[in-house]
Amino acid sequence: MEFRHLGRSGLVISELVYGNWITHGGQVEEDAAIACVNAALDAGITTFDTADVYAQGAAEEVIGRALKDQRRDGIEIFTKVYWPMGPGKNDRGLSAKHIKESINNSLTRLQTDRVELYQAHRWDVETPLEETMQAFADVVHSGKAHYIGVSEWNAEQIRAAAALAKDLKIQLVSSQPQYSLLWRVIEEEVVPASEELGIGQIVWSPLAGGVLSGKYKPGQAAPAGSRGADPKFGRFVEAWLKNDVLERVQQLGPIAEELGLTIAQLSLAWVLQNSNVSAAIIGATRPEQVVENVKAVGVKLPEDVYAKINELFAPVSVTDPKETTAPNPRA
Repeated sequence: MEFRHLGRSGLVISELVYGNWITHGGQVEEDAAIACVNAALDAGITTFDTADVYAQGAAEEVIGRALKDQRRDGIEIFTKVYWPMGPGKNDRGLSAKHIKESINNSLTRLQTDRVELYQAHRWDVETPLEETMQAFADVVHSGKAHYIGVSEWNAEQIRAAAALAKDLKIQLVSSQPQYSLLWRVIEEEVVPASEELGIGQIVWSPLAGGVLSGKYKPGQAAPAGSRGADPKFGRFVEAWLKNDVLERVQQLGPIAEELGLTIAQLSLAWVLQNSNVSAAIIGATRPEQVVENVKAVGVKLPEDVYAKINELFAPVSVTDPKETTAPNPRA
């Protein structure tokens, strides 16, 4: 495993972060989920990302149980707040009430007294940003989180939050957007703003929900057991299951083979090539997937290969920065 600083902060995290958005408490049984966490630890991954809304708290609980015997100072745990966690009108959003209640609930589920990073899972149009940032400051100053971050905020929102964070003497260090060969909307605005502000990207879905692994073939049904074949979770990848996309993914095969990589490893290496990316989040339903993904760490793509891949995917990649905050079936 290799490690990078999270933005310009002093926090060092593993280049691959183990995340459990869909898998834990949902797609796989707990024994399999814990086996994947153990595989991540064995591979040198020290950073784990989750959220309160994942499986309505169950994902945090699985992470808590899986990591409870680890040396706490040797790992980094990230979680998030925003989405509804109950039927009440205050059980959602980024109000002071919801943030302060949610951090306590998350810490209980995670079986820890603090998280390294607490993130706003989306922008809240109904709560003043000043209230949200003051609540995050209270969380940090109370020792329940060391740093704060945001997820799927646009450049303007990130700049506004960073200014308030500075005034409140807390560190806004990260942005967690979707980013892959197929979804590149952060490159034009979010990345330049983040580089200026010292904020690093912790990107999710770097393999576009598994599409960039090459397992989905043009003109064929999604493989049994895959996310694309799952009636509950298939909607998260269906936008990419088109022949023009899948044909280009298959064309990555010879490029990857020449470098001694799989298509998935090549796709992860492409994401990690972006200097503003502090880490890429991987998920897994089987421990072997973790082992294979880790082989992308430390790979430096030659400039001509990087350019060739960009040219190949240019016709099918989404790049419009407005899509950062637009309704998105993949989010």
